[in-house]
Amino acid sequence: MKLPFELFISLRYLRAKKSQKFISLTTLISILGVSLGVMALIVVLSVMSGFEKEIRNRILGINPHIFVFSFKGNIEDYYKVAQKIKEIKGVKGVSPFIYTQVMLNTGKRVSGAVLRGIDVHTCTNLAKILRYGRLKEIEGVEKIDGNYLPSIIIGKELARNLGIWVGDTVSVVFPFGAITPQGLSPKTKQFLVKGIFESGMYEYDCSLVYISLREAQRLLNFGDSVTGLEVTVNKIFKAKDIAREIQQFLKYPFWTRDWMEMNKSLFSALRLEKLAMFIILSLIVLVAAFNIASTLIMIVMEKNKDIAILKSMGATSTNIMKIFVYEGLIIGGIGIILGLIGGTGICSLLSHYQFIQLPKDIYYISNLPVEMNGWDIFFIVLTTLIICFLATIYPSLQASRVDPIEVIRYE
Repeated sequence: MKLPFELFISLRYLRAKKSQKFISLTTLISILGVSLGVMALIVVLSVMSGFEKEIRNRILGINPHIFVFSFKGNIEDYYKVAQKIKEIKGVKGVSPFIYTQVMLNTGKRVSGAVLRGIDVHTCTNLAKILRYGRLKEIEGVEKIDGNYLPSIIIGKELARNLGIWVGDTVSVVFPFGAITPQGLSPKTKQFLVKGIFESGMYEYDCSLVYISLREAQRLLNFGDSVTGLEVTVNKIFKAKDIAREIQQFLKYPFWTRDWMEMNKSLFSALRLEKLAMFIILSLIVLVAAFNIASTLIMIVMEKNKDIAILKSMGATSTNIMKIFVYEGLIIGGIGIILGLIGGTGICSLLSHYQFIQLPKDIYYISNLPVEMNGWDIFFIVLTTLIICFLATIYPSLQASRVDPIEVIRYE
C-alpha cells in the first residue's frame, strides 16, 4: 500500500541521524510521558470502577433493590400487597421482613445490633452470603437444658466481637417488653447460633442478625403484620423506575425507596472522585504533550532546509502542516499503545493476584478491586489523542510559514 507522502516523510523524520541524538532523546521522553499518563489513567480509573462495582454488589448482596413501607406503620395483609407487586413488569421477587434494633448479650460481652426477621422461602440474599450453616435452619427450634431455643444467624465480625460461633447461645434483648410497676421492662430471649454470614461489608458483618419472620412477629407482638417488603428486580438500574411504578400502583399509604436513592451520596462521591482523578492524571498527558510540542519545534528548526526544498518542489503549506501533525500523532499513538499494554497488564495482575490488601474497618472491602471499563479506556485514548493533536498545532503552523526563498538564499 502506498503511503501519503506527508506520512512517509513523518516516519523518516522519526529516525534520528547521528547529529540529531538529542531530538531522538526528547522524542523518546515524549513517548514515555504519554505512555505513563495513559497507564496511570487506566489503572486508577479501573480501580475506581472496580471499587464502585464491588461496593454495589456487596450492598445489593445483603439489601434488596427496593423497599416498600407504609406511612401508617406496619403493613397488614402483606400477602395481598406482595401479590400486587409481583404483577408489575420487571419485578423478580417480593419478601416480607421485620426490622428492629436489639442488644446481644453473651454474659461477658454486649453489643448492639440490627435484627431482621425474614421469610426463608422468599428471601434469597442471605443464602448467597451464608458461610456456615444452612438458611432453612433459621426456622428450627432446639431443646437445650429444658429450654426451647429458636435459631439466629449473625455476621462474622459480630460473632468475633462477641466471642461466639455456631452452636453457642446468645441472649437478645428487645427494646419493647412488658409494662411493670417500675416501668417498661425489655424482653430478653435466648437464641442458638445456627449460622454465620459474611457479606464482605464490615458495616453489615458487625451489626446485623437474622431470625425467622414468625419468631420476630411473636417476640415483637406484630401479629400477622411486617415492617415492610423487600423487592428484587430483573435489572438493577431500572429499580428507580420500578419503585416509582410500585408507588403509583399501590398509592397511599405505601411509599418506596430504591437502592440508588438510599446510597446516592456514596455513589455520587465515588463518581466525583473518579472524575477528579481523571482530570488530575490527565495533567501527566498534558505535560507529555508539551514535550511533544517542544520536540516538534526543534525538528522544525532542524528541518528548515528540507521544508524549503519541499515547498520549492510544489508542497503546499497544508502538506507541510500534515507532516508535523502526523509526526506528533505518531509519537502520541506509540505512547498510547505502550500505555494500554502497561495499564491493562497491571490491571490484570491486580485482578488475578489481589496482592494489595485494604483494612476492613476503614474501607468497605478487603482487597483492591479492578474493573476495566471499555468506555473509560475509549475516553482515555480519545482525550490523549486530542491533547497530542493540540500539541502539534503550533509547531506545524510554524513549519507551514517557512519562506523557502529566505532559507535557500542563505544556503
